[in-house]
Amino acid sequence: MTQMASPTVGLSALGGYGQEYLGALLDLHDQRRLRLIGGIDPHPERCSRLNELRARCVPIYPNLTELYREHRPDLLIVSAPIHEHASQTCFGLGHGSHVLCEKPAAATVQEVDQMIAARDNAGKVVAIGSQWSFDPSILRLKQDIMAGRFGRPRRLTSVVLWPRTHSYYTRNTWAGRQRTDNGAWVLDSPVNNATAHYLHNMLFLLGNRLDRSVAPLSVQAELYRANTIENYDTAAMRIWVEGNIEILFYSSHAVKEHIGPTLRAEFEHAVIRMDGLHERLVAYLESGAEIDYGIPHNGVKGKLHAMLEAILYGAPVSCGIEAARAHTICVNGAQECVDDITIFDSSCIEEIDTPEGRLTYVQGLAAALQTCAQAGKLPAEIGFDWACAGCVVNLRGYSAFQKATPDKLRLDNKPFTWHKHPSHLFLTFTR
Repeated sequence: MTQMASPTVGLSALGGYGQEYLGALLDLHDQRRLRLIGGIDPHPERCSRLNELRARCVPIYPNLTELYREHRPDLLIVSAPIHEHASQTCFGLGHGSHVLCEKPAAATVQEVDQMIAARDNAGKVVAIGSQWSFDPSILRLKQDIMAGRFGRPRRLTSVVLWPRTHSYYTRNTWAGRQRTDNGAWVLDSPVNNATAHYLHNMLFLLGNRLDRSVAPLSVQAELYRANTIENYDTAAMRIWVEGNIEILFYSSHAVKEHIGPTLRAEFEHAVIRMDGLHERLVAYLESGAEIDYGIPHNGVKGKLHAMLEAILYGAPVSCGIEAARAHTICVNGAQECVDDITIFDSSCIEEIDTPEGRLTYVQGLAAALQTCAQAGKLPAEIGFDWACAGCVVNLRGYSAFQKATPDKLRLDNKPFTWHKHPSHLFLTFTR
C-alpha cells in the first residue's frame, strides 16, 4: 500500500460524540499525524470547538457531497446518526476513502452487508468504532481466550445501568426512536447506542479470530420503557452463541443509580471480572493465580491510531465490519422478540431533578436487574410483577431485519416461519 506522510481526514458530525473525535484530531493535527481537511455538519453551531476550526481554516460543509466536490480525504470518520452510518460509509468508500464508522455499524444487518460489499468493491479499509476492541488489555485477554488458557467458556454476563435524563431523548429527532420521520430504521436504544460497546465486547471476546466476533445462534429479549419514547430504555437479553455459550446482558437508562459496565466471564478454569468503568480487568484462575489485564480505555485515540497504521502500513484492524455484524444481528433479533415494548406501570415510575436535568426512573429496577444477573435469569423468569417474557428468535443465518412482516410470525410464544410451496404453505418452528 502506498505510504503517505500525513493522511487527510474528513469528519462527519461535529457535535455530540463527534466532538470526541474532533478533540483527538486537533491534537494529532498539531503532531502532523492526521490532517483534518474538512468537517461535515448541517448544524455546526452545536460544535463546542467551532471557533478553533475556523481559526485553523478548516472548512465545514453541510453534507458529504459538498466535501467531496473539493476534497478526497484518505480517511472519512462517520460519527453521524445511526441511520446514516451505512449510506455515509458507502459514499466515502465509493469516493476512494477509507472509513472509520462509529458504533453500531448500522441499524440493520442488511445495511451492514451493504457496507461489506461496498468495502470489498472499493478495496479500502473500514473499522467500526467499538473502542474496547482496539484496546491492548482487551486484545491480550482475547488472545488468551483463543489460546484456551482458561478452558471452555460457559457464560458471560454484563450489567450496564446508566441514567439518562429527558434532555438525552430530546437532543435530536431520532433519540429513542425505532424509525426516523422519513421511515429509516434507527432502532435507538441503550443496547444499540450508549451501552452497545459492552454487548459487542462479549461477542468479540468469544470470536475465534482476533478480528471476528462469535456467531449468535438465538436471542431472547425483554424490552421495557419508562420514558415517553418510541423504543425501549431497558433491556434484558439472553443470547446463545456458537459453542453452546450463554451471554446475558442487562442495560437500562431508566435508573437513578449509575452501575457498570460490569463483566463476569465464567470459564472451565477461571472467572474473569471487571466491576465497573475504570476498574481493572482481572482473571481469577482455579489455581489461585491472578492475571491483571489492566483498565480498558474508552478514548478515541486507539481507533485513530489503528486507522493510521492501516492506511500507512496496511496493518489489519481488529474491529472491522464483520466483527461488528454480530452485535447488529442481536439488536435486530431482540426487536423481533416482542410485538410491542412493555411499558412500566405508572405506579412504579418516579421523576426527580438531577444536576444533568429531569430524570425518569423505575423504583427498584437497578436492584432487580442486578438480581437477575446474579441468578442468570431474565426478569420474567424471576417473576417480577412488571416483567413480560419475550420469545426466542433464531439467529442462524439471520440476514435481514423484517420486524412486523408476515414472513415472521409466532404461535404460542414460539417463533416459526412460513415457507412457500407451489401448492401450499407450511411452517417450521425455530429453536
